[in-house]
Amino acid sequence: MPQPVEFWFDFASTYSYLTAVRIEEAAAAKNVSVSWRPILLGPIFALHGWNTSPFRVYPIKGEYMWRDVERRAEKLGRPFYKPGANDARDFPQHTVLAARMALIALDGDAGREFCKSVFIAEFEEGRDISDPQTLVDIAVKAGVPGDILGAATSPENKQRLRADVERAKALKIFGAPSFTVGEELFWGDDRLDDALDWAAR
Repeated sequence: MPQPVEFWFDFASTYSYLTAVRIEEAAAAKNVSVSWRPILLGPIFALHGWNTSPFRVYPIKGEYMWRDVERRAEKLGRPFYKPGANDARDFPQHTVLAARMALIALDGDAGREFCKSVFIAEFEEGRDISDPQTLVDIAVKAGVPGDILGAATSPENKQRLRADVERAKALKIFGAPSFTVGEELFWGDDRLDDALDWAAR
C-alpha cells in the first residue's frame, strides 16, 4: 500500500497555492492519500532571523518568484492575482485565523474544499483572507458546518495550531509547501511529484 503524504502549507505561500489547486488530482492518479497540514511560517522564519517572507528580505528573489508563479499558474490554466500589487505591505497576508479555521474545517469532509477556496480567494480573486467575514463566507460556501469561527478561536484550537507548528519544526520544515512521507522531507511545489512517487513506491 502507498504511504500517505502530509502536505504542509501556509495560506500566505504563493507556491502552496500552486500545489493546493492540483495536489488531490495528482495524488489520486498515484493512489496516494494526502493529509493537509496548515501551519504558520512566521515562527519558522524567526528561527533563521527573518521577521517576514524571504521574498521580501531578498527583493531580487521576490521579483523572480512573482514571475515564476505567474508562469506556473498559466501552465496550470489558472488566473493569478499578485497580493500586494497595490500596496506591497499586503504581502504576505496575515494567515493565523485562516490556519485556525482550516484545522476545524479539516476535521470534516469540507476541509480540503475550504483550504483550496481560501487559496483561490487570495491568489485568484484578490480577496483579503485576513478578514474574518471573508473566511466565514468561504466556509459556508464550502459546506463547513457549525460555528467555525467560534471553534477556531477557542484556546484548545489555538494550542493545536501551535503544536502543529512545533511538529513542523521537529520535522525540519523550513518553507512551504513541504511534503513529508514518514520522516522523508520534500520542499517546494516542484517536488510534489517526487513526494508522491516516494509514497507510492
